[in-house]
Amino acid sequence: MWIDRLELLNYRNYETLDLSFSPEINVFIGENAQGKTNIMESLYVLSMAKSHRTTNDKELIRWEADYGKIKADVFRKYGKLPLEIILSKKGKKAKVNHLEQRRLSDYIGQLNVVMFAPEDLNLVKGSPQVRRRFIDMEIGQISPVYLHDLSMYQKLLKQRNHILKQNYGKQAINDVMFDVYTDQFIEAAVKVIRKRYQFMELLQKWAEPIHHGISRGLEQLQIRYQPISGLKPEWTPEEMASFLERKLAEVRKREIERGLTLVGPHRDELQFFVNGYDVQTYGSQGQQRTTALSLKLAEIELIKQEVGEAPVLLLDDVLSELDDYRQSHLLNTIHGSVQTFVTTTSVDGIQHETIQNARLFEVAQGMVKE
Repeated sequence: MWIDRLELLNYRNYETLDLSFSPEINVFIGENAQGKTNIMESLYVLSMAKSHRTTNDKELIRWEADYGKIKADVFRKYGKLPLEIILSKKGKKAKVNHLEQRRLSDYIGQLNVVMFAPEDLNLVKGSPQVRRRFIDMEIGQISPVYLHDLSMYQKLLKQRNHILKQNYGKQAINDVMFDVYTDQFIEAAVKVIRKRYQFMELLQKWAEPIHHGISRGLEQLQIRYQPISGLKPEWTPEEMASFLERKLAEVRKREIERGLTLVGPHRDELQFFVNGYDVQTYGSQGQQRTTALSLKLAEIELIKQEVGEAPVLLLDDVLSELDDYRQSHLLNTIHGSVQTFVTTTSVDGIQHETIQNARLFEVAQGMVKE
């Protein structure tokens, strides 16, 4: 799949913007704070119906404008697909082929993107929340059902936490709805956990050989999804549900004391091991970056396998963060196979035919020219 044309209206610092792209490499060059990342973000929002930089959609609308719009013509193996996201103070609408989608989960998956930005280097050394978000966003692209299950889980978690807060400090909870929510919470949690296990298995399959290649055959990467509750991937849904029920009963008193749910996929962890050592704790910065790069390249292959088409790759100011060897490995991998968007302050020093044959755009003060 590839993006042929992008139109922005009242998006961030762009009043209007209309660009046509190469199906191979597109490079945006300019100083910082000129609007390069805003273009990348708009492509991400077009794919995921949410920003990777903010949870407040109002920030995406240009200052003093009532609404903003992102439109694009995407080409997939079956032909042209017009996509549109309309942002307003009241919410957002998503259109596929000019038809408004009833739910955002019906929209997501029309355009698959893999974003690699400097903050993604924190995937390994950052907080567990960063890694959970990574899992959820990537599974969501290839499985709309997962987004529905996750949304249901988060809703039940909120309801369960609300009752726990109301009973803060008490000896017990005498609320029949709490037991109802807990049963539904367990059911939703099992669906989320099982899908995460399946995804991690696929990611491991692709990331391990990629990491082995980048490390020149010296390192073996292992990815491990670690539910805080201690569930095992080989268990049946019924066994998982029974185990979670026992775990929640064990921590009930502590949950009331703290006013929040202590067991479930909202507290789970993703761990990375290189040659048996935890990369987050013992890995060098180089190993952490190789792991992050391997994950991103594995995502491309995983989406290609699951969807039947390569996703669009967004490299936002990340080339300068990688040394020459990792940079070359990345550019060699994507060369001719994935439509790629790159932002950088300069292409000087990047001696690679992928970049030298790219379509170049200059960005300055919210203006873009070829």
